[in-house]
Amino acid sequence: MELPVRMTVSRNHRIESYKLETINLGCRISAPYEKLSWIQSYYNPKVSTTRFILHNVNSEARAGEITAIAGPSGAGKSTLLEILAGKTRAGRVTGQVLVNGYPMVSKVFQRISGYVTQEDALFPLLTVKETLIYSSLLRLSGSREMIEGRVRSLIRELGLCHVADSEIGEGSNRGISGGERRRVSIGVELVHDPSVILIDEPTSGLDSASALQIITLLKSMAANQGKTIALTIHQPGYRILEQINRLILLSNGTVLHNGTVKNLEERLNFCGFRIPRHINVLEFAIDVTASLAMQYPEIIEEKEVKGKRLEDHLSIKTSFSYSNSRFQEVIILSQRFFKNVFRTKQLFSTRVIQAIVAGLVLGTIFMNIGNDPSRFSLQTQLGFFAFSLTFLLSSTTEGLPIFLQERRILMRETSRGAYRVSSYVIANTLVFLPFLLMVSLLYSSSVYFLVGLRHETFSFLYFSLVVWIVVLMSNSFTACFSALVPNFIMGTSVIAGLMGSFFLFSGYFIAKENIPKYWIFMHYMSLFKYPFECFIINEYGGKEGEMRCVEGDEGSECRLFGNGLLKQQGLVESQKWTNLAVMFSFIVGYRIICFIILWVRCHIIRN
Repeated sequence: MELPVRMTVSRNHRIESYKLETINLGCRISAPYEKLSWIQSYYNPKVSTTRFILHNVNSEARAGEITAIAGPSGAGKSTLLEILAGKTRAGRVTGQVLVNGYPMVSKVFQRISGYVTQEDALFPLLTVKETLIYSSLLRLSGSREMIEGRVRSLIRELGLCHVADSEIGEGSNRGISGGERRRVSIGVELVHDPSVILIDEPTSGLDSASALQIITLLKSMAANQGKTIALTIHQPGYRILEQINRLILLSNGTVLHNGTVKNLEERLNFCGFRIPRHINVLEFAIDVTASLAMQYPEIIEEKEVKGKRLEDHLSIKTSFSYSNSRFQEVIILSQRFFKNVFRTKQLFSTRVIQAIVAGLVLGTIFMNIGNDPSRFSLQTQLGFFAFSLTFLLSSTTEGLPIFLQERRILMRETSRGAYRVSSYVIANTLVFLPFLLMVSLLYSSSVYFLVGLRHETFSFLYFSLVVWIVVLMSNSFTACFSALVPNFIMGTSVIAGLMGSFFLFSGYFIAKENIPKYWIFMHYMSLFKYPFECFIINEYGGKEGEMRCVEGDEGSECRLFGNGLLKQQGLVESQKWTNLAVMFSFIVGYRIICFIILWVRCHIIRN
C-alpha cells in the first residue's frame, strides 16, 4: 500500500494521515555510571545492570482520534511520548516504532509532526499574534500576506482572538492566562499544519474549564482534519475522558490497557471491580493498577514490518531544506530580538540610566584630574581607566538571563528545523550593536570632559570607540558562556571568576615582567589589557604627548612627559590600532565559540 494514505475532510482539504504503533518497545535508564556496569557484571554475572523505564510496550495511535497515555507518576508516560516524537537517543530504545507500518526515521518524522513539551517555551514580551507570526515566518515559505492570513485563521481556531494583541507574560508580568498560554504553545506547533500532534500534559496546572477547552480543541482537530493526536494526561475529569478515543494505561513501564475507555470499564467489571459513582473509570483503574497487572498481563505479539525505510514511502523530500535563506532568517530573527530587547525594561532602561549616572558620578569623583601634572594625579587617572573598564565589562553580564531564555527557545526551534544556528548568532550580534553603541556614547559623553581628558574631537571619538568595543566584547563573552553553562547561578559564578582573573592579569596590579611564565597566557587573554593600553595611548600618545607633562611639581622642571610614560609601560603608538584589532578578534572569536557550542547542543537534540 502506498504512503501516505489520504483522507478527505471538510472544506475539501486533503491531508496525510498516519497511524503510530510500538512493538515490544523498551527504554533503558541512561545512568551516569552505566559505562562501568561491566565491572559489576564481571564479579556477579547473574545480576543484570540494565534498568528499563518501559518494558515491551505495544500500543497504537490512529488518525482522526485522540490517544491518551495515562498512568500514575513514574509510569513512563512522558518517556513513551518522547520516543513517539523521535526525541530519545536511539541507543536507549529497544523494539520498534512504526509509522503506517514502516519503521520511524526521526529526522523525517519530525517534519510531519508537532511536539509540544510540558513547559511552555515562549517569549513573554511578544504578543500572541507576534509569537505565531514569527513562528510562521521561520517555518513557512510564502508571502507575508499569506502567512498573516494563516495566523489569523489559526488564532480563530485556537479561540485566542480576544488576546491576540496581549503579551504572553511571565512571572510578575502576568499577561494571558495559563490555558491561553498553553493554546499558544500548541499553535506554535500547528503553524506548519502537521499531520501528527504529540503533547505532553496539555492540561497540567490548568483549571477544569481551561483543560476541557484545550481537549475539546484537540478533539475538533482530530475529527475534522484527520490528525493523529497523542497526549499524556494525569487523572482527567469525566468530561475530558469523554473526548478521548483511545487510552494507553501504563504502570511501572508496562501496558495494562490499550483500547477504548469503554473496554477498560468492561475489563474492570470482568475482574470483579465495582466502580464508585463519584470516580471516573480512569481514576479507579489507576488506583487498582497492581491488580490489573497481576490478573491480565500484557501479551506480546510479533508483527510483520512492511518495509525498511519510512522516507522511501513518504511524499516529502528526504533531503532537509530550510524555509528561508540565511539572509531572510537573520532579518526575521533580528526583528524578533529587537522587540524583545527594547521591551525588556530591566535591560534597556536600566542600562541607559546606569550609563548616564555612572558617567556623572565618576566624572565628579575624578573631576579635572587630567589637568593636574602631579604624580598623584597620574595614578588617579590610571585608576579611573581601570575602574571604568571594570564597570563596563561587568555591567553587560546582566544580559545572561535573556541569553539563557533564548537558548531554551533556540533548542526547540532549531530541533524543528525552523532556522540555522548561525543565523541566530548573527542576528543576536547585530541587534546589540546599536543598543550598546547608544550606551557607550551616553557613558563617554557624561564622563570624558568632566574628568578632563584630552580636549580633542578625535581623542573623544576614539575613547567612545574603545568603550563601544569593550561592551561588545563583554556581551560576546557573556553570550559565549551562556551557551555553555547549565543555569544562571553557574553562569554568574563562571563569568565573575573569569572577569576577576582578567583584571588581575591585565598588567595594572602585576607588571607583565613579574607574572610567572606559566600564567603569562592569561595576560594576553585578558579583556582588560588591550583597552587599558588604548586609553593610555589615546591620552598620552601623539605629538601632544611629547609636550605634555604627566609628572612634576608646580613651578619646577617636568620629570616625565607623555611619551616617556608610554616607554615605561612598554607601549608604542601603533598599538593604538593593533589593540583594537585584537579586541575585535575577541568579539568574533567568542561569537564563533558560541556558535560551535550551540550547534553541538542543537545537533545532539535533533539527532
